[in-house]
Amino acid sequence: MADTTTQTYKKVFQLLVDNTSGTLSRISGLFSRRGYNIESITAGVTADPRFTRITIVTVGDDVILDQIEKQVAKLVDVRDIHELKPNESVYRELALVKVRANAEQRQQIIAVADVFRCKIIDVGTESLIIEITGNQDKIEAFLRLLDGYEILELARTGLAGLGRGIENVVYLDE
Repeated sequence: MADTTTQTYKKVFQLLVDNTSGTLSRISGLFSRRGYNIESITAGVTADPRFTRITIVTVGDDVILDQIEKQVAKLVDVRDIHELKPNESVYRELALVKVRANAEQRQQIIAVADVFRCKIIDVGTESLIIEITGNQDKIEAFLRLLDGYEILELARTGLAGLGRGIENVVYLDE
């Protein structure tokens, strides 16, 4: 009997697109129309204000991930798309975590935050807001250590990334 299971992978795509209204909507629309999932998406203007850098994290098998890359590349506003491979790139994410903390819990939570080089950015009588920056594994590990405390709110930015070195820098002329 043939093995019908397909291996799924997480892939990080970096796009350079025209900085025009509707571009992000067209890209996310392509994903939703085809039933592809976006695990994370971040977007921001580049050093050249005519262009936006978008980082998309998605999951699928080899065929689906290849289709995603080809279909996104065909969109009019997309100037460049390439994979940010883990061993050739730097990834970061920001998370803000609001934790319920009374006076006796506060020092314990701050001690855990210090181990992860977090910043305490707000202290209230009943809560702390902690800022953590790093790769997704670091953020997940920090959240696991907070398991015994009540997380009141959590906001995550999604993955941002850049390729290492200058070999894959894309220069757009216009």
